[in-house]
Amino acid sequence: MSHIPQRRTSLVGNFIRGALIGIVETIPGISGGTVALVVGIYQQLIESASAIIRGVLALIRGRRDEARAYRHNISWRLVIPLVIGMGAAVLTVAGPVVDLVETYPERMRSLFFGMVAASVLVPLLMVRDDVRYRGKQLGWRHAAFFVIAAVIAFVVLSLPATNALEPHWYTVLPAAAIAVSALVLPGLSGSLVLLTVGLYEPTLRAVEARDLGYLGVFASGMVIGLIVIVQILKWLLDNHHATTLIMLTGVMLGALRALWPYQSEDGALLPIGAGFGLNLVLGVIGAVIVLVMIVLDRKVSYRAPQPVH
Repeated sequence: MSHIPQRRTSLVGNFIRGALIGIVETIPGISGGTVALVVGIYQQLIESASAIIRGVLALIRGRRDEARAYRHNISWRLVIPLVIGMGAAVLTVAGPVVDLVETYPERMRSLFFGMVAASVLVPLLMVRDDVRYRGKQLGWRHAAFFVIAAVIAFVVLSLPATNALEPHWYTVLPAAAIAVSALVLPGLSGSLVLLTVGLYEPTLRAVEARDLGYLGVFASGMVIGLIVIVQILKWLLDNHHATTLIMLTGVMLGALRALWPYQSEDGALLPIGAGFGLNLVLGVIGAVIVLVMIVLDRKVSYRAPQPVH
């Protein structure tokens, strides 16, 4: 387990963080994992999610002592208000936000482009802290991982959206498993995954209509995805902390492709057109908002320990 100091958080603050994650998870192109990185709870969230999953699996196997041990590694002060905030946002605030994205797609993508571009600084600052703490240096392999991750993210997010699939359980289940990755993978948008496979609108309609059958299958897919992906990320952060963060940075950078303001309806990139001035201003505003958040987060976080000599 990483010994990098964790950020101090409050219950109200964690509720707001959860609400932000819930809102952005409904917007194609924006990742909840990116928000978790920006507000400084990413690694703590991964560790808590991993402990919850391992604890539940231990209970299923009848290993109660092992389950209790995992329970002590869960930051309930973070998890409970975060989940409540996410649920509240998805059921209330997310609707108007989605309406804005649909009504003013170019303007909103400009705002989000600036926010995500500035967010790339977050994992880079975490890498710097990690390098100082462990006394290690970055090498050419880190640069290679960064470039590969950025290229893969760019290519994947360049895939055209398909026509809407019939929302059968065998299409919804795997789609949900992949889409939930966005909760733990910065740069990957769960809504964009659903849009790509044609299940974005059916899923939003199911939430609005409280379609318990559809939502039950979707939730099952999310659980499967979380069990697999969270465990992989937990292991990577514990054993290859700086390398994992470098790759996540590359993913975030490549994911900016999905937020380029000028796109056709099928997602093809277009050259800069009318309204560039306003779009640029919105992008700068988005970047400034995130930079202010980063500065405030760094000021109230625990001080990083001195480098190891």
